Amino acid sequence: MSSEVIEVCAREEPPEAWDAAVFLAGPTPRTPDVASWRPGARAALREQWRGPGRLVVLDPEHRHGIHDDYTGQVDWEERCLNLADEVLFYVPRALDTMPAFTTNVEWGMWHDSGKAVFGAPPEAPKNDYLRHYAAKLDVPTATDVPGTVALALERIGRGAPRTAGEREVPLMIWRTASFQQWYAAQRGAGNTLLGARVEWRFGLHWGLHVRVHVTAEDRVKANEVVFSRPDISTVVLYRRGRSLGDTAVVLVREFRSPASTPDGFVHELPGGSGPSDPLARAVAEVAEETGLSLAPQRLRAHTDRQLNATMSAHRAHLFSAEVTEDELAVLRASGPGGVAADGERTYVEIATYAEIARDRLVDWSMLGMIAQVLTDSEDC
Repeated sequence: MSSEVIEVCAREEPPEAWDAAVFLAGPTPRTPDVASWRPGARAALREQWRGPGRLVVLDPEHRHGIHDDYTGQVDWEERCLNLADEVLFYVPRALDTMPAFTTNVEWGMWHDSGKAVFGAPPEAPKNDYLRHYAAKLDVPTATDVPGTVALALERIGRGAPRTAGEREVPLMIWRTASFQQWYAAQRGAGNTLLGARVEWRFGLHWGLHVRVHVTAEDRVKANEVVFSRPDISTVVLYRRGRSLGDTAVVLVREFRSPASTPDGFVHELPGGSGPSDPLARAVAEVAEETGLSLAPQRLRAHTDRQLNATMSAHRAHLFSAEVTEDELAVLRASGPGGVAADGERTYVEIATYAEIARDRLVDWSMLGMIAQVLTDSEDC
């Protein structure tokens, strides 16, 4: 695929497909005798773009200098800001000719979006507040147009081909394994993504308000948000008893902010997410949260499923291992575990399956995983 840069000016319709899109945010000159910074930005983007596909530049200045519809202009900018993979802020503020009042508002809306870069000449006045938040939120910064363009393109990389509704999923979410897993499932079912809007993002966690054409019902579903995070590995450590109810299960107690339990803690299975494969992550989480070191071959893989399919797209990869009486004794005597640097502190608890079910010790997802493992173990 050949490299291409397409410039879309105010009120013009963006193309139906691209590999990356950049919105040029910043002040527009109030009079024709003041030169705009945007032609230089467009030239720098054409010069620096090395992707194999199509880069779209979304420029809120009119191609012929016509400003005839304020509401239409605002609507176009809002739409294109949401479409952009990167919002390139360049603020050569001049209080008499380019005061950048609207830019201040846009910066306030997008500075923590995860897709903003910031540039401004050192001598431009009244930018200290903007620079403060750029530094606080680790927004990449530069002091000239080519440098700011380079920052945006560095994060874009080679981009990713998207068409129609896919364009509304920015690269920072499109590239996550959790989004691709969810989207592959939707496409496999024959459904079409008609549109999306980022409602929330925190690291690799995200929430998308999506519009999906449900092919099996020939209708559009547009009133839900898909949340997701990296998949987790979860481990059921158990010691078989005389009956299913007598089987001992290892839990960890940990303070988690969303918990609405009587003690404010969650009581759950050892587990978590990370960059390693699910089995390696399972072994690591058991060691971190319980202090028990297990050889990978001791873990039995079960299946992976969503934990809350009406809300979150991420999945739990389920593993189990039967522990010995000696290992149970070590676990009962263990001290706090977890990774302190991540704000994690865990305590081992051991309960029978009957106690877990009767005393409501775990949530429904944990109870289901425990039941799956103990049912599977009965068949062995």
